[in-house]
Amino acid sequence: MVIADAAVAPEWQSQVSDWIVKSGCRYMIAWGVDCSSWDDAVDMANIEAFDFGDIPDQHFIPTSGHADDPIEEVFGFCKYDAAHPLVELKHTVLLHIAEAANQDALLHAYAAV
Repeated sequence: MVIADAAVAPEWQSQVSDWIVKSGCRYMIAWGVDCSSWDDAVDMANIEAFDFGDIPDQHFIPTSGHADDPIEEVFGFCKYDAAHPLVELKHTVLLHIAEAANQDALLHAYAAV
């Protein structure tokens, strides 16, 4: 889950999106500043990873942006509703994009849902 509390340069967003795809992500949820651009950037990175050809079903990455939803609802969606059609989602990564770290508060909020 990308938690975007700050805007970023498109080039950096592209590099991070490539990393997300190459790391084995199988469902990307974005919340916050320009979250729809994160949705698009990860989609593009996955398309590029397969040279603009067919993406094997097990490598398909569903993406969703949640600009208007409270973060607690998005955490709930992430924990209880996000599912890949073929791959069991075993781990969750919270990627916080911000000017200052807020790890404890985010982890507490995620655990509370």
